[in-house]
Amino acid sequence: MPRGALPSHECGADTRAGRYRHLEHSGVLRAELIRRVDYSEDAETPGVRITREAFSMLYTRYAFARALCQKKRVLEIACGTGQGLGYLAEDARYVVGGDCNESLVSWGRRHYGHRLSLLCLDAHTLPFRPGSFEVAILYEALYYLESPALFLAECQRILAQEGLLLICTANREWPGFNPSRLATRYLSARELVGLLWRHGFEATLYGSPPLTPESMKSKAVRAMRRIGTRLHVIPKTMRGKEFLKRIFLGPLEPVPAELEVGMAAYQEPIQISAHEAPPFKFLFAVANRR
Repeated sequence: MPRGALPSHECGADTRAGRYRHLEHSGVLRAELIRRVDYSEDAETPGVRITREAFSMLYTRYAFARALCQKKRVLEIACGTGQGLGYLAEDARYVVGGDCNESLVSWGRRHYGHRLSLLCLDAHTLPFRPGSFEVAILYEALYYLESPALFLAECQRILAQEGLLLICTANREWPGFNPSRLATRYLSARELVGLLWRHGFEATLYGSPPLTPESMKSKAVRAMRRIGTRLHVIPKTMRGKEFLKRIFLGPLEPVPAELEVGMAAYQEPIQISAHEAPPFKFLFAVANRR
């Protein structure tokens, strides 16, 4: 078996050609809640050119997770094409990736072949037996979910007793916050901790990257982004945004098909309190089952 590949008998998943089996959830099979929305327009897919800061944060998210996935059974939900899966699999016991977008999953399967298992799934009804994983990861996707409560209930079910849930999400209290038109709701640091607590998780919060004194150029770009968003003239797709980014934000770098050690700067997340608006662009939650 390739390193990092899923022993399917351990979690009960059928990974063939994008098919999977729904298993009993306390005797009741929950209804799928996937909205038929093409989230790929928001995805940082391979070949799309992004800023150096965005590339650094892509790398930071998985470098942060990697230290917590050592020899663990790992599931990443909403993994897109799976740029971070191979990177995590180097240290994990095995890694499984899942996404609701079939085209993104197909792209990831073509890249990884038999090295890793990727499947189409709904974050609200995860097709795995209880206790199948020791780490569950949801990066940059909590705000797309129709029901975070259902998702967290599923994480409680599929995680082992000492399992961890890792979440990274945009900080809506950051001054330059720019919401996606596809999002359902963004949470503050306090709201994120409260949501996790209500659903059986005790979370430690981290933030990255820290805010730095703004240059006149940064302030101008932020003001123009707000105006563009209000007037609906910002391109909808990641590729459509490349032109504007090149003009206002400088050199861009292509998103890789698979992350490698040291390929971008690591901006170590800093532990923070949820009781005040944290001065960070992104929030990380490391949540233990209570």
